[in-house]
Amino acid sequence: MTGYPGSCHCGAVTVVFTSDKAPQAMRVGRCACSFCRRHGARTLGDPGGSVEFRAASGSLARYRFALGITDYLVCSRCGTYVGAVMLDQGGLIGIVNVNALDIRDTFDPAPPLHDYDGEDEARRRARRRKFWMKATVIA
Repeated sequence: MTGYPGSCHCGAVTVVFTSDKAPQAMRVGRCACSFCRRHGARTLGDPGGSVEFRAASGSLARYRFALGITDYLVCSRCGTYVGAVMLDQGGLIGIVNVNALDIRDTFDPAPPLHDYDGEDEARRRARRRKFWMKATVIA
């Protein structure tokens, strides 16, 4: 397993994405929702990997919209969207915004755009279980 570090712009929120996959083998995507488009997000998850978000005191904002089941993690100091987490089956799963990783330039600058607007909660959770990973938030 390799740890890929990153952070928000000001460094108050750090990220460590861990995976046994090479960056070139990772599936990166873009969500068509207005939040992700406005943040220019490119996200990925590795069900065999994990992601840890650590935030300095008072620097992590959690934003929920749409179905209200996901916390979008944003630095309250610089506004960078670093990833998202969701409580599912008793544990936290999540994705990382590759723009927050130090190796961000390794990934496709314009991966496929996916529209999830028609999903209900059950379908959204089922899809995320396939692609998201174990997540930890320390704030």
